[in-house]
Amino acid sequence: MTKNFFYIINANYYEEISSRLLKGATSYCENNKIDYRIIEVPGALEIPSAINIINEKSSERAGSDNVGYVALGCIIKGETSHYDVVVYESAYGLTELSISKNIILSNSILTVDNYEQALERSKDDESNKGYHAAKACSRLIEIKNGKI
Repeated sequence: MTKNFFYIINANYYEEISSRLLKGATSYCENNKIDYRIIEVPGALEIPSAINIINEKSSERAGSDNVGYVALGCIIKGETSHYDVVVYESAYGLTELSISKNIILSNSILTVDNYEQALERSKDDESNKGYHAAKACSRLIEIKNGKI
């Protein structure tokens, strides 16, 4: 059986939140003996591009057919419509990549009204959305491998 390998793409615009999400995702990986590599990007809009670039580089695929991508980040609603654009475009980009290129991908880009909501979703326990994203990615690989 081939071992799973995750690329964790971490948008660090909100450093405290992204580090908490990252801790959740890496905790899941370590608890389940999943190897991973962390790729830092400035914001949520860069995540789909980073995944596409990594996916296109076959030498970067860690020698495993069970490669998954975990998208982590946070978008907090502000006073302008920029929030709506970033939310839509990042989600669309990830969905398009997943479907058109048959990429195993899970999305934990938080879309929240305020910082407190982001903190609540990135607690240091199994309710952490980064933890959930890594778990979802693992489940998608199981489905790909016929464990339905």
